[in-house]
Amino acid sequence: MSVLTDVMRNPLDPGYRAAADRRAREGHPPRHTRWGTAAVAVLAVALGAAFTWSVVALRAPQPGALAAREVLAQQIAERTDELDRLRTESTSLQSEIDALQSAALSGSDSPLLDQLAADQLSTGTVAATGAGLRITLSDAETDDPETDLDSRVRDSDLQTLVNGLWAAGAEAIAVNGQRLTTTTAIRTAGDAILVDVVPLVGPYTVEAIGDPQGMQTALARSTAGQLLAVLQSTYSIGVQLSGQQELHLPGAAAPTLRSATLPPGVSVLQDPAGTLNTPDAEES
Repeated sequence: MSVLTDVMRNPLDPGYRAAADRRAREGHPPRHTRWGTAAVAVLAVALGAAFTWSVVALRAPQPGALAAREVLAQQIAERTDELDRLRTESTSLQSEIDALQSAALSGSDSPLLDQLAADQLSTGTVAATGAGLRITLSDAETDDPETDLDSRVRDSDLQTLVNGLWAAGAEAIAVNGQRLTTTTAIRTAGDAILVDVVPLVGPYTVEAIGDPQGMQTALARSTAGQLLAVLQSTYSIGVQLSGQQELHLPGAAAPTLRSATLPPGVSVLQDPAGTLNTPDAEES
């Protein structure tokens, strides 16, 4: 212990200490002071220059990256223009199909045309207008929404609400402008809620066409109404419900026809050319 104590109290050898005291009395500064200061200054300048060069080299855009970015931006613009053109063409063709269909059926079978219009409304392939309810769900205000998942609207909440509206007598429903059909799926993908593969972000506005008072009363008595009360009181999720005199819901894309059957009692005849015809079609 005495050796350790001596080393800690007197770390410098007595001979070195005497030499250092003598140089100090003679007015010579310590060598480590002169050379150490110069070395530190040179090292600081070198490190600063190296750091500056690294930052400039990293932030400077590479020619290859700039070229690739320009190509991607051009492709995005071209694909967007093509998508807009196809959407416009699809809308025009659908309008033409509807007009031809109406012209073909209106003169011969008006009840069939009325049934077709009712079926299109129930399947969601045509736009709908009428009175109804508008319900808006918004995430609760929280300091950390990424970890506090209970403060966010979930896909299951929208599923329960939509099912409750159907059961309450809704004739047509849309979520953030996305029309719901018999094959619509509502699910979560990452931070977004998908409605027919279309990502939606909050707040989520659910619009339902039907009798406003009747739907509101039936919804309050259902599981969906109880869920809305729990979301608002327990999790501070925003719930706004209001009756609307006129709602405009867009039509959904027409489903792809993969198979078809004739109504009962209608037979199919085949002519020599191999074309399938119904008896009515042959008479006409």
